Amino acid sequence: MAKKISILIVDDEESVRDSLFNWFTEDGYRVESAENAKKALTMLESESFDIILADIKMPGMDGLEMLRRIKSLKPDSIVIVMTAFATVDTAVKALKDGAFDYVTKPFDPDDLTHLIRNATKQVSLTEENETLKKKIISLENIEDLIGNSEAMKEVLREVESVAQTNSSVIITGESGTGKELIARAIHANSPRKFFPFVNVHCGALTESLLESELFGHEKGAFTGAMYNRKGRFEMADNGSIFLDEIATISAKMQVELLRVLETKSFIRVGGNKEINSDFRVICATNRDLKSMVEKGTFREDLFYRLNVMNIKLPPLRERLEDIPLLVDYFISKYCTSMNRQLVAIESSALKRLQEFNFPGNIRELENMIERAIVVGNGKKITVRDLPLEKAVVTTSAESLDEFEKVFILQILTKYNWNISRTASALKVDRVTLYNKIKKYDLKPAT
Repeated sequence: MAKKISILIVDDEESVRDSLFNWFTEDGYRVESAENAKKALTMLESESFDIILADIKMPGMDGLEMLRRIKSLKPDSIVIVMTAFATVDTAVKALKDGAFDYVTKPFDPDDLTHLIRNATKQVSLTEENETLKKKIISLENIEDLIGNSEAMKEVLREVESVAQTNSSVIITGESGTGKELIARAIHANSPRKFFPFVNVHCGALTESLLESELFGHEKGAFTGAMYNRKGRFEMADNGSIFLDEIATISAKMQVELLRVLETKSFIRVGGNKEINSDFRVICATNRDLKSMVEKGTFREDLFYRLNVMNIKLPPLRERLEDIPLLVDYFISKYCTSMNRQLVAIESSALKRLQEFNFPGNIRELENMIERAIVVGNGKKITVRDLPLEKAVVTTSAESLDEFEKVFILQILTKYNWNISRTASALKVDRVTLYNKIKKYDLKPAT
């Protein structure tokens, strides 16, 4: 064995202790023993054991009570109970209280050996799981959090500081600056990192859909509710919930959200049972919430409840020195995903990128590099491969509505009717863009 498995034997019969001690020592285990539960618990305060074999019937504290105390202190402990008076009720009680298994006296050597081997495998699995947990942060490299600029270094310092708290966070910045990635970084570096990170795009849902999405619903709550469904707040128990485009939620949802944040409890749509959930809220918006509060379109009390910590992401045009790093990352990412030979970028093309305004920020840069790899024919990305032309609206429209219609259609066409990229370029959320498309009855060219 790479590591000697340790076993603690707890039994008031000396003959049983000696027999098992010699048996397991010969099999290569490290073995200790205790004649009662009190001594065993004292030993466990200063030393840990991989497997604990405990008799149920002992003077003073019995084995079941000792099992409960061990599991309350160390939930992952592997405890096997021993008894000469096995009944179904005894076995069920022990297993319900967290025992790994039980064995009856007198012992069958083959059964006991098999049981200890299974317990040893469980020890190995638990240790592997703990090792993997410790490596999660290094393995789960948060994509696109790349940059050596002072602006990004300051953001990363804020992430590190905020991550260790349970406070609510608002991440602000233009569309495409990477707000969701920052939210994931906060979660991945927090004590909640081993629990769910639940993502909700508030701007993409109507009020009724958002309510069902956040709080869940009961079967029959509305037409089409064919079964009970957990809400995102419930799913985020012990973890984090990320509310993107928080500025788009309705006045009614603002009231409901405020109550949930204050009580950490809610009721599913169509239900009457209050559900508790321990979650951390991280929000994001590209709008000025303080200005919305002043105008009365966003609740002041909700704003202050959410805005305990604030992280503002700089637009790409304010961190131009990060563009070469980002370009290298996106080239590697898309060459790998497309199974292409790794390409480089010409210095003239890189220079043009650093001179570009990037209204769509990092998302737009990523789109440019992906497109360049697709359309490029050589081993280098050239200026010709980059869609750097700025859109120019030419129209004879005399009304503002007509001008807006032509402009939106032109940007939609530029981005091949990709709603997310068009919304980012126009600096509006997707719901607003959908409403404009509907208002002007816009359709792709056939």
